[in-house]
Amino acid sequence: MDPSARMLRLLSLLQARSNWTGDELAHRLGVTARTLRRDVTRLRDLGYPVEALSGPAGGYQLAPGGALPPLLFDNDEAMAVALGLRAAASGALPGFEDAAVAALAKIEQVLPVRLADQINSVQSATIGLRSRGWSSSPVEPGVLVTAAQACRGPERLRFDYVDREGNATERHVEPYQLVHTSRRWYLVARDRDREAWRTFRVDRMTNPKRTGMWFTHSDPPDAAALVAEGISVQVYPHQAKVLLDLGYEAAIERIGPTVGVLEKTRKGTLLRTGADDIGWIARYLAGLDCRFEVLEPVELNDAVRELGERLIGYAD
Repeated sequence: MDPSARMLRLLSLLQARSNWTGDELAHRLGVTARTLRRDVTRLRDLGYPVEALSGPAGGYQLAPGGALPPLLFDNDEAMAVALGLRAAASGALPGFEDAAVAALAKIEQVLPVRLADQINSVQSATIGLRSRGWSSSPVEPGVLVTAAQACRGPERLRFDYVDREGNATERHVEPYQLVHTSRRWYLVARDRDREAWRTFRVDRMTNPKRTGMWFTHSDPPDAAALVAEGISVQVYPHQAKVLLDLGYEAAIERIGPTVGVLEKTRKGTLLRTGADDIGWIARYLAGLDCRFEVLEPVELNDAVRELGERLIGYAD
């Protein structure tokens, strides 16, 4: 590999994860440990703050620098980019929230402390006027960025959390991924105290702190599926299983992941969903415009019959 291309690859790897061992980087780049050390020195000479990690295996990470790396942004440009990304992460640019958080996690990792303080001052002095269609649960960009950086580590995270019943607790987790729906952000993480995978609404998280303790995930879940299960089924008092006379692909087009969990079967597509009102599920099923069989609960069958009789009465 050309030395210049190899240095760009090295820089990309350092930005993609918070810390690497020297052996891992050398293996990824296909070079010796001696060549890796020379490439790291070249990056430092260009102004990139690459720190050596102590410990049995050693390693490297990008750290906050005394100056921005050259050929990227000057201070004014960096401030404009960071503020714009924070606004996008909060929902000012619908559809780009995920990309904004990922970009913020990278740029804020190498911002000089003085410039980061200036950006935080501008952010705290700015009031946004929320428009219709925005999430009713605003998220603090700093919380998102801290969670994203902990996921990239991966690094254990502590934060204060308020659940849907209003109970306040302190959580110590091993973060895995952030998941964004059209309305909210969720952190998927393994709760160390409860020894189980959990989803946390980011707007209910405060005072997040990266602990500096690294770890390795074993058998992580499908983060999107876990969030979909939690927000469309588990949180509701009324939960239903319905067999739809629809192919799996057709069902995906009609039913969003925040409404229910879909499963392909030989007889059709199984929908698992929930609601505060059993009548809402009946009305939603009627709007799908397909045949269906209610598997459970019995009360949903009754609600469907009542809805059908009411609609027939309206037509008379």
